Amino acid sequence: MVRTVTSFGRSGTFDWLYQRVTAVILLAYALFIVGFIFFTKDFGYQAWSELFAQRWMRVFSLVALLSTIIHAWIGLWSVVTDYITNRVMGGKATVLRLFVEVVLAAVAVLYTVWGIEILWGV
Repeated sequence: MVRTVTSFGRSGTFDWLYQRVTAVILLAYALFIVGFIFFTKDFGYQAWSELFAQRWMRVFSLVALLSTIIHAWIGLWSVVTDYITNRVMGGKATVLRLFVEVVLAAVAVLYTVWGIEILWGV
């Protein structure tokens, strides 16, 4: 079994499972938001503000944010490791792949911290 530090799960099976679970969470969140927008009679800033003032909605949004980060990391890691290879790019591939992964990880951390700050006003 191949194990690598940069994959999210312990194996490809775990990564596959994380992808599916996070996709279901994101689908539920998207359907809820779309439903809220379409079925709220006086949809506007006041309704939106009241929705996000509730703790359960902020928790649901945080779970959706974390699911987005996990889902994106696994997907982008798969693409990067499939296309930035020694066979395709030669000896520079490992350095380039690690650089891309570090940049993606930094962006993921930045978006996570920013999202927490927006949701919880930290």
